[in-house]
Amino acid sequence: MIENKEKIIAIAGPTCVGKSDYAVDIALRYNGEIVGADSVQIYKYLDIGSGKITKEEMRGVPHYLIGIKEPDEPFTVVDFLSEAKPIISDIISRGKLPVVVGGTGFYINALLHGDRKSVV
Repeated sequence: MIENKEKIIAIAGPTCVGKSDYAVDIALRYNGEIVGADSVQIYKYLDIGSGKITKEEMRGVPHYLIGIKEPDEPFTVVDFLSEAKPIISDIISRGKLPVVVGGTGFYINALLHGDRKSVV
């Protein structure tokens, strides 16, 4: 769970509904950076069918937790939390707005609410 009471925007929903484009628009408008919350987009090379954002679509907005793991590496919700929390804290410490976006509601729920039942 995010301990800090700072503002975080979370955008969730199914694949290919425009979450990434919307997140980039929000980040550009409100000085934000994007943290991926997708259990498939975390992996390198799994671009087809995941709706993974391209460098051009990022429009210069920093993105984290996208394409950082090899396809044979396991990545759990606990791993997501341990990677996402420090990134979000860093974004906030630099006076920017974290925009968490992805299709894995399990990750987002665990991050925002921290309910033990959501991560076990």
